[in-house]
This record gives sequence, structure tokens and C-alpha cells, in this order.
Amino acid sequence: MKLTGSQVVAEILIEHGVDTVFGYPGGTVLNVFDALYEYRDQIHGVLTAHEQGASHAADGYARATGKPGVVVATSGPGATNLVTGLATAMIDSVPVIAITANVPDSLIGRDAFQEISIVGITMPITKHNFFVNRIEDLPKAMHDAFRIATTGRKGPVLIDITKDVTAAKIDYKPGVYHEETKGIPKVQSDDLQKIADIINGAKRPVIYYGGGIRAAKAADELNALMAKADIPSTYTIMAAGAVDADDPRNMGLIGMHGTVAANKAMDKADVMIALGTRFSDRVALNPKKFAKKATKIQVDIDQSEINKNVLVDYSIVGDVKDFLQQLLPLIEENEHKEWIEEVTEMRRSINTPEDGKLHPQNIIRTIGDNTDKETLYVTDVGQHQMWAAQYLKHERTGNFITSGGLGTMGFGYGAAIGAQIGMPDRRVIHITGDGSFHMNLNEACTAVSEGLPIITVIMNNTVLGMVYQWQTIFYGKRYAGTTPERKTDFVKLAEGFGAKGYRATTPEEFEEVFKEALKADGPVWIDCVIDQEERVLPMIPAGGSTEDMIIG
Repeated sequence: MKLTGSQVVAEILIEHGVDTVFGYPGGTVLNVFDALYEYRDQIHGVLTAHEQGASHAADGYARATGKPGVVVATSGPGATNLVTGLATAMIDSVPVIAITANVPDSLIGRDAFQEISIVGITMPITKHNFFVNRIEDLPKAMHDAFRIATTGRKGPVLIDITKDVTAAKIDYKPGVYHEETKGIPKVQSDDLQKIADIINGAKRPVIYYGGGIRAAKAADELNALMAKADIPSTYTIMAAGAVDADDPRNMGLIGMHGTVAANKAMDKADVMIALGTRFSDRVALNPKKFAKKATKIQVDIDQSEINKNVLVDYSIVGDVKDFLQQLLPLIEENEHKEWIEEVTEMRRSINTPEDGKLHPQNIIRTIGDNTDKETLYVTDVGQHQMWAAQYLKHERTGNFITSGGLGTMGFGYGAAIGAQIGMPDRRVIHITGDGSFHMNLNEACTAVSEGLPIITVIMNNTVLGMVYQWQTIFYGKRYAGTTPERKTDFVKLAEGFGAKGYRATTPEEFEEVFKEALKADGPVWIDCVIDQEERVLPMIPAGGSTEDMIIG
């Protein structure tokens, strides 16, 4: 059948199960939006306030559903506004398909109005990208984009299509252009038995796992290994929820703001098994001292992550789920009673101040007490993000959505919108700070237009909290650029957007308004007034080790 390039785009999206597209129109991409209008009974187009919000929404949709998120933008500034979102998805291994339209091929290289080489700009921050200036190349590029984004280590792929291609016609035949997706190769290693023997003989083993566990859907196998070999575990922020918060072997978050138990146990471990994680500088702050007494085993699907940050003794390149399935029969039933008791003793209890003031602990506890295990928690980046990671009772892998690797302030609201649209039957709680929220709060108009019951909890300390904390501890309280003296009234602003707004200054007020927010059928903001001097602790300074840990 003869179709325009834009119709081919729509047809291929449908072939790949896409039912939602986020984006913003513009001159060069009008043909694509016209096709999306034609297919509006099959593809829901979500108009955001800004292309960056659209990119974060596609990201949040992908993280919540497990399916690739799709974002569409025009050329020039429309395309460049996607950059932060693509970089965020890239470092966190999220499958996002970005479709941009460029000026006609005859104008490429002539500095035409809104011409930009978005392929050149995004090459370092995408898994792959395509420039399509011939209609014959479009179907294969589209199909390849989905295959590349969703196989191996997942990530974003961009397709830039010239406007003349979006209007040109081709005899399109569904299925002809598909390249067969190869299954995940089975782990094949002579070291499997050797690794099993090392684990079986360990006295103080520790499992350290990251987002690869979530991506591989390997939480069941991880828990089986922990139970069979009686091994305590710790996780990166990307893997919260893979192990139940109340599991006695769960030591909590590791790294700069990780628990005392997790960080000290890593120092004492004689065997460390790293599963689907990359030893980032927020975990292995001092790579030479990280798990220095341990025999180190690393399993990752990406060869480039092996020995990149921390040198290991044994490595497996492959799918972590397959690795665990092959390893488990080789593991002996074991018990590390003394080690577990020692780890449990190091676990730091969370003490909530009872002084009548509103503290982060009060807020997180109230949220947890009034929501269920299916709730999706989406955060921005900063102190509130760490408090949420520390204090939420994570009980489901994939229920905690945050920008881990890039640390993107402004990520949260767009991601919450994508998550809520992708999972309409689940509650979405957006936890943010006043600094992060100011960056993309304009997406409130999107949440209102779509009628999304997202509850936004703003931890408002009137400063840029995390940087303010660093300046307090390390910069002699020289608060350059972190005390903006803003007068934003979030309650009035929410109402101006058409959302509901509440304010809380005490634990009792927050509990009351949060329960009211749960009854709303549209977006709600809760402005939570907290003290500027609230701190995220424990804290290990950059480049430090557990000897440098600031506990309180």
C-alpha cells in the first residue's frame, strides 16, 4: 500500500505496540503530527508544555511499563530540547524512541530556519541514531530503532527524518523490513563453578546489585540466591524494591548517602558479588578502597562496564537473570548467622524527631502509611530524592522512578506524567523539592489537560537543599547561588493551573491534606514547609571512604 513517510512512522509505531506518543508540534514535523491525528483512535498523542517534559514523560512511561517510550519533536530548538531527556535515559539504560523532523534535504547544510544536526549533537548520548533523507531508508531505520533500544543494554535511539521524506510516498509492506531480533545469548563461562565455589566458601559475602536486576526482571532469582546462601545485600538507587524493605538481609542503599550497614559491610566483606551494576562514583567513591578485602565478582550485560571503575577478580558478560538461573543449582544451602547478626547490628534505625515540626521522615512515613505496594513513587533530584530512597519502604522493583546516573533536576513531573499515563490504574506520587520543581512545574498544564491524579509532594526548604548542604559542610557556609529568595506561592500557582493546592507546616496538617489529596481525581500539589537545616545523612564525601562517613 502507498503511504507517506509520516504514515509509515505511524504504522510502524502501531506494529511495535505503541499506543502513546509524547511531544510538541512544529513546522518540520507537521506531517508526522497530521498522520498521528489520522491514527488518533490507535495512538494517544500527549501534548506537553515543553519538549524536555515530553522526553522525561517518555522516559517515565518506559520505566513504569517496561515498554519503549516515544517522543516526537520538531527541528532546531524542538530537537535540542530533547537532549537532557535523552542523556537521562541513556545513563539509566531506558528504552526511549525519539523521532525528530528536520528541514527538507535540499536545505540541509544551508543554515536554514530551525536547521540543526541533532544526530551530531546526540551521538554521545544515545545508544544509536539515524539520519533519514531517503524514503527508502525510513522503514528499516524505524524498525532497527526499536530493536536497538530494547535489546541488550537498553537505551534511547533517535531518528531524524527530513521533512520531504515525511511527505514522500512509498509502497509499504508491514513486516518486510523487520530484522529478526536475536534472543539474549546464554551465559557461557568456565568460571561459573569457580564462582559458585567462592560463594559457597565465603564467610562474609555481600551482594551489591543495581538497575540491571530491574531491567532483566531478575528480582526472584536474586532473592532466591540471598535465601539459599544466606547473603545480605545492598543496592543502588536504580534497584530499590528488588528485595523487600523488611527482609533482614536487606542492608539498604549503598554509597554516598547509603546506610551505615551497607557501607561498613562492604568494607568487611570477603566476597562481593556485583549484579547488573557499574560501580559508579556515588557508590565506589574511592575505587581503590571499595570492598578492598573481598574477592570481587561482576556480572553485567555491557562489556564496557567490566573493570571500568573497579578492578574485579571474576567477570561475566551477559544477562544477569540467566547468570543467576545457571548459578543457583551450583550454590549450596548455607547459613551466615554471625555475619547477618553483625550486619543487622549496624543497621541504623530511623528516628523521627517528635518536636511538632514537619520533617522529611514525617512526610515519607505518612505517604507510606497511606499508600499500597502498587504505588509508583517518582522523584526529582536532590535531598528529597535521597530521603525518599532512604525512608520509603521499597517493596516492588520498578516502583521507584528517579534519575540516577545523570541526576536531572526537573525530571520528576514529566516522568510522573508518563508513568501515570502508562499505568492509569496505579497511584503515582511525585516527590520533589522546591528547587527541582521550579524547573519543570509548567508540566502542570499537561497533568490538568490529561486529568491525571498525580499527587506532588514538595519538600520546600526555600533553598537548593543538596548544594546548600555541601556548602554548609565543605564551603564554610558561603551560600553562593543556593538561597534564591523566591516568593512562589505553590498553592495559588496550582490553582492557577487548574490543579488543587494545599500547604502543610506540621505532621498533622500533612497527614490531613495528604488524605484529602488521595480523594482527588486530578493533579494535586502539597507545599510542605521544612527547615533549611535538614540534612541527608549518612554522607560520605566525594572521593572518601567509610572512614570519612558523616553520620550526624
